[in-house]
Amino acid sequence: MKTRAMVCHAPGTPLVEELLDLAPPGPGDVLIEIMASGLCHTDLSQIEGKAAPYPFPVVVGHEGAGIVREVGAAVTSVKVGDHVIPVGIGECGSCGNCRSGRTNLCEAFLGDIALQPSPFSLDGQPVSAYSGVGSLAQFIVTAERNVAVIRNDVPFHLACTAGCCVATGVGAVMHTAHVENGATVAVFGLGGIGLNVVQGARLAGAARIIGVDINPLRHEQGKRFGLTDFIDARTSDPVTAIQALTRGGVDYAFECAGNVKLMAQAFESTRIGWGCTVVLGVPPDGQAMELVPFQLQLGRRVQGSFMGNVKGRSELPGLLDHFAAGRLNLADLVTHRLPMSEVNAGFDLMRRGESLRTVVSF
Repeated sequence: MKTRAMVCHAPGTPLVEELLDLAPPGPGDVLIEIMASGLCHTDLSQIEGKAAPYPFPVVVGHEGAGIVREVGAAVTSVKVGDHVIPVGIGECGSCGNCRSGRTNLCEAFLGDIALQPSPFSLDGQPVSAYSGVGSLAQFIVTAERNVAVIRNDVPFHLACTAGCCVATGVGAVMHTAHVENGATVAVFGLGGIGLNVVQGARLAGAARIIGVDINPLRHEQGKRFGLTDFIDARTSDPVTAIQALTRGGVDYAFECAGNVKLMAQAFESTRIGWGCTVVLGVPPDGQAMELVPFQLQLGRRVQGSFMGNVKGRSELPGLLDHFAAGRLNLADLVTHRLPMSEVNAGFDLMRRGESLRTVVSF
């Protein structure tokens, strides 16, 4: 079949609408009509060629929500008409990693990173699907293990955010760091992921949640998600300020901007003896975080987290239960809604720091 999709043909070029060929669903696949898709900073990094794991041309977008329109003969857990979120990290439920209770990195996902073919093509040539999803398309095809069935009473433009920024931010607090009641938390970078770390920390009962950003708008915005303190990194040294506010450093720090300098600052802002730093941001290709080993020997630790350690099929839908119960704020997260024809303007809003989450749809 054919599908409309927004394609980036080369690094640094605007997305253009193309009519792509979409492979039909196989026995274990699901055809999804995407109803809404959030724009994520990692999409922008791919478009600009800064952190670009997928070859061009590429359909970016990995934060989508939609409706199942067709299922393969072997599909048992998804049916036509279901509201779903396609996830980049599948969950087979049976491999050693899925059964371990330690990670959301399904062994099938680890194999897909190198081998997963894209269902998109143009004039007989393959077009990549970012994160194996490519949600800036009207229709996508993905494996059953990459489809999370969600409740049908959450609007698509809000539900889609659970597919990346909400899962990554809230999940990193709950499933990676295991922030406890009364803890102190610092969040470096208050974009979509950072503000979800903030509200995840609020849910966990953190006593103090300190945000660090160079955009002064994030102060008032952050308060709506649970921020207690704000440090403008343009005028203050974050490490010194955090140590002063907490008398020695925070229990947990989260880096959410993909900046190796901020990663080091986040680490230095944690308390000697037990401070934990969680790295969520994706830096440009080739950049590395530098640490002095003695700083680790003093009891601090660094963790990585991919999609907040949230299992895509069994755990991600529960985030929308938190929203329905009034415990998660998604309405203030989505600051702009645009037609797909204005998707490039949506990325411009992101570049200028004017949006938290922009959601687009055909």
